[in-house]
Amino acid sequence: QVQLVQSGGGSVQSGGSLRLSCQASARLPGNRCMGWFRQRPGKDREGVAWIAGNRSPVYSDSVQGRFTLSRDFGENTLYLQMNSLKPEDTAIYYCAARLDTVCATVLERPSDYNAWGQGTQVTVSS
Repeated sequence: QVQLVQSGGGSVQSGGSLRLSCQASARLPGNRCMGWFRQRPGKDREGVAWIAGNRSPVYSDSVQGRFTLSRDFGENTLYLQMNSLKPEDTAIYYCAARLDTVCATVLERPSDYNAWGQGTQVTVSS
């Protein structure tokens, strides 16, 4: 089973930037779906950015224009660059991958994924 190992995150003031990384323990085919999700205190897990294979990423309305998802196929790594952070972005962030299916379109629901990173805390203070 491929494992996803996250790094990055931490604490930053409002308006600051952070980058999250998610490295797969083995090569993932380029046609797999991947995504970034977050879980804010007292809330359900929600998607913030998704990618289907090597197509252009898709973003939730709440992060559009501030977050950028990128994928380095050679390094088996998914990134989330987060700029202009707001206190409401405070959450545990998770990367996810659908390992066993060729991905034709983005998968937006957490239940669509079968591999998850360990989660990393992002805290944005005002």
